[in-house]
Amino acid sequence: MTEDEWDWTRGMVLLDRTNEKNDQDISYPFALDELIGRQTGDGGPPVCHLWRHPRAFVIGSRDSRLPGAADAMRWLAGEGYSTLVRHSGGAAVPLDMGVVNLSLILPGEGIKGQGIYRDFDRLYALIRRAVASLGAEANKGEVAGSYCPGDYDLHIQGLKFCGIAQRRQLRATIIQAFIIVEGSGRSRAELVQAFYARAAAGAAPSAYPQVEDDRMTSLEERSVVGAGGSAVFAHAVQEAVHANRNPQETAAPAGLFRMPEADALEAMCAQLKKRYALP
Repeated sequence: MTEDEWDWTRGMVLLDRTNEKNDQDISYPFALDELIGRQTGDGGPPVCHLWRHPRAFVIGSRDSRLPGAADAMRWLAGEGYSTLVRHSGGAAVPLDMGVVNLSLILPGEGIKGQGIYRDFDRLYALIRRAVASLGAEANKGEVAGSYCPGDYDLHIQGLKFCGIAQRRQLRATIIQAFIIVEGSGRSRAELVQAFYARAAAGAAPSAYPQVEDDRMTSLEERSVVGAGGSAVFAHAVQEAVHANRNPQETAAPAGLFRMPEADALEAMCAQLKKRYALP
């Protein structure tokens, strides 16, 4: 991506919530993305939203139709996980404080647009630039045996550390990524295997990802960051966004951004959980 092709970062607001250690329901950050997307689509600034959650497990709509999905989600809830069927694409993903989640919320043509891969490429380029600044090279391409597999799996030396999904509104696009920064890729894969062992009992193998326990990694395991590296990676993302801007361009958009009201967020959380409830 050439420097001119980074113009989409101009006017972008950085919303860094990675230090908010709370026990909010996992629907909260998705509701926040949804409401910010509407604001961006109505003429507000584009937003880069960074966040973490202490203990959550989100699944895709296809996962939710597996015969044992409801039982598997109840099992996870009993283990202390906040659970959700998300409205973006993709499949099952575990989240914890070692996983940095990144949403690009951009104005767009919505469901009628042709920019699906353009927007995926933008987020890929942003994460690739952040990883490069830390001394490593990230590439894209599906990693067989990974969880939440797709064409925009990001990997280092063939091991996946990041996946990307997308939510398209009428006038905005929300591109979301999970980035495994700290901890064990294997242990997270084993949790996803345990979910599918319950959720997919009796289902055809083609109905869900065939997850192997040695296809996932973290930036810490690849020696890109050390312990506590989530803050380092979040800073690298911020620097990547700021790279093409002067201080005036960085400061001006913040005054145009409005954090959604608490009651609107509460209502959107309830709406997402109802609309995307398990069958």
